[in-house]
Amino acid sequence: MSTGGKRAGARRGTRRRPALQPRLLGLALAVTVSVVAWGYLVYAAIDFGAAARGGDRDAWWFLALASLGAVACLFVGLMLVARLLRELGITRPPEPETGRVTPTDRPPRSAPTAGGHRATR
Repeated sequence: MSTGGKRAGARRGTRRRPALQPRLLGLALAVTVSVVAWGYLVYAAIDFGAAARGGDRDAWWFLALASLGAVACLFVGLMLVARLLRELGITRPPEPETGRVTPTDRPPRSAPTAGGHRATR
């Protein structure tokens, strides 16, 4: 019953069933571990800050270490999220910058002539 025209047939191919990919599972697990570690270090930094305000001099060092650790965990977690999104195909890598013309590569413009753009043709 279908006509044999230019647009006859299915517009899309059959969908592939997504398989479990260990690499993506590993990235998701690493993101989870990083975020949980970040949360724990933030909680520890708050606790050490309370102890430092109470007069414990050593707590200031632990507060600084916990803060730096929390920053590092958050940074690693965000980098892993970016990698996971790239692996899932949600984001794309940046395109190479070859062939771009920079302002210094352009020839100098001549002074405008009387009569405007049409007069110069």
